[in-house]
Amino acid sequence: MSINKKKESNKSSSTSINDNLQSSQVEIKTTFESMGLREDLLRGIFNYGFEKPSAIQQRAIVPIIKGRDTIAQSQSGTGKTATFSISALQCVDVGTRQPQALILSPTRELAQQIQKVALALAEYMSVQVHACVGGKDLAEDIKKLESGVHVVSGTPGRVLDMITRKSLNTTHIKMLILDEADEMLSMGFQPLINDIYRYLPPSTQIVLVSATLTQDVVTMTNNFMTNPVRILLKRDELTLDGIKQFFVAVEKEDWKFGTLCDIYDSLTITQAVIFCNTKKRVDQLTEKMREANFTVASMHGDMVQKEREEILKSFRSGENRVLITTDILARGIDVQQVSLVINYDLPLDRENYIHRIGRSGRFGRKGVAINFVKNSDIRILRDIEQFYSTQIDEMPMNFADSIN
Repeated sequence: MSINKKKESNKSSSTSINDNLQSSQVEIKTTFESMGLREDLLRGIFNYGFEKPSAIQQRAIVPIIKGRDTIAQSQSGTGKTATFSISALQCVDVGTRQPQALILSPTRELAQQIQKVALALAEYMSVQVHACVGGKDLAEDIKKLESGVHVVSGTPGRVLDMITRKSLNTTHIKMLILDEADEMLSMGFQPLINDIYRYLPPSTQIVLVSATLTQDVVTMTNNFMTNPVRILLKRDELTLDGIKQFFVAVEKEDWKFGTLCDIYDSLTITQAVIFCNTKKRVDQLTEKMREANFTVASMHGDMVQKEREEILKSFRSGENRVLITTDILARGIDVQQVSLVINYDLPLDRENYIHRIGRSGRFGRKGVAINFVKNSDIRILRDIEQFYSTQIDEMPMNFADSIN
């Protein structure tokens, strides 16, 4: 990472990725009322359905609203989006109709979901939140930004485009939030993030959020964060307690389809997401399932934005109960009814395993993850088990009972 914050100190504490930040090092606020939040925001929080803050919210909101650079790592489905959305809304000066918080995400769907959450939390505030993503009409984006917004949630490519066109004014930005920070700081996004960062005021507060942060990313933060508060889970705490994990041994690739057909009826008990490693694979599996008269929806990054939005909308509403997709849906997307995830292909990147299975069991609910494992995949499965200090058992015959 080449960005480098010109501040008094670039030194940060030496907490390692495997050290959990203890309560003695950060104040824990067990109620939203005790966080010093504005009244209109509190009303929005309770109206949204939150009663008391989750563990990450108890620890991270106050340091962020105090202006501290913050690294927050917490399990999928524990309220990270609300953590940084609440923090950003608390810090906005409603009287200044200029962008003051910039939230960057790796996918359009995630950026739009964050916008929806922030708008819902800001129900009683006069705050404008705009989703700035590719695949949308440029003129519309420009018009909205120039009319004045307080918070921008976007993808790096479109945000940089709006900045260079001078449609997105960065003069008043106080806070840069990187959601799914490990992916955002990977090589694919790094040049874009660097370019965006150059346009921000030197005093901009940095907040990094993810379910998985590698040691490399945490080390990298020394270059651009100032003495950050680090709220990091141990790796063996990352596996989600409420999710039962199984594997199905399929001797070879050809057997996967038959296995999926055999368990299809169990999938539709609630809602299921099926992950494949490539867009081509998603298309092929969708076609085969439909030819066999199974009802499925599918989504990947090559589809036009409007189509992606429609598919996600019908899946959220329950109209479609089985969704076949790539890792585009692995991070951050919250569909509350999903209680079953199938890894038709084991993820190529073991960090993505936790993100995928986190689509089920959101916010403490129960969920089931099933992994299709060929003979050649056994080593990958064992590596995932070891990496997360977890156990993945062979799927029992009566596994449908696990979903109910």
